[in-house]
Amino acid sequence: MTETPARRPRDREIKLVVRLDENNVPEEIRWQATDSPEPGPQAAEAFLLSLWDADSQTSLRIDLWTKKLQVDHMNAFVLQNLFTLADTFQNATGNEERAEEIRAFAGDLAARLELPPETGGSGT
Repeated sequence: MTETPARRPRDREIKLVVRLDENNVPEEIRWQATDSPEPGPQAAEAFLLSLWDADSQTSLRIDLWTKKLQVDHMNAFVLQNLFTLADTFQNATGNEERAEEIRAFAGDLAARLELPPETGGSGT
């Protein structure tokens, strides 16, 4: 039987570039990543970045969006992140019951925002 060679650690990079206007409001967001299927910088209208600091037991975060981001797009963005957060929580903790509570909250929010199903919402 042939042994699979051990994988050596490798670095991967995610780069975010935010262009600010004269009032320090984001006008443009571009990102690129080592493993992205698309080469070069890609445009984005918003991003949420959360990091866990184990030493201080706190979340560090940066939430930015461009001034041209439409409210309905922000609604869909937040909603999709809530559903993804539920999946991440379940995968990381195995706590399906609490993940379902997050999904239920997200579903209720989607209905209240009257988001169509294709945004991740339940529609009305």
